[in-house]
Amino acid sequence: MSNVINIETPIGLLYARGREAITHVGWAQKVDASPNSLLRETQRQIEAFFQGELTFFDLPLLPQGTAFQRRVWRHLRSIPYGSTVSYGAFGATLSTSARAVGGACAANPIPLLIPCHRVVGQNGYLTGYSGGSGLKTKKELLLLEQKYAKDSLPLPAK
Repeated sequence: MSNVINIETPIGLLYARGREAITHVGWAQKVDASPNSLLRETQRQIEAFFQGELTFFDLPLLPQGTAFQRRVWRHLRSIPYGSTVSYGAFGATLSTSARAVGGACAANPIPLLIPCHRVVGQNGYLTGYSGGSGLKTKKELLLLEQKYAKDSLPLPAK
């Protein structure tokens, strides 16, 4: 069994990597693989997410990073589907700076499953996203969630 799977999505071809827990998600070119059961379940959940049928990923995750980064990544998972929070407000909940949160988001090895796309700039402006096509991908993810979320607010014009 392979520890990688490709997943076709509306935001491009993704890959997920892991054996007993997911360690990476990213954008990639097609790879031939015979994925393990964890990766097949990851594919199922990602496809359900893009169909508006899943709002929280229930998968074992094992991102590698500093203790601070892992703390930020754990907390990112508590941002509700269809919601956003500013880097500053998010940092305040962790007693740290917006810049430090931005750095941890940029280093997130499991985007989408750890929803760093839900963190936005002051006044709701879209700033920074290291995955896919950058801000275009971040906006597409937020619009998708907004489409299916029951109590979401519209994105700002900029």
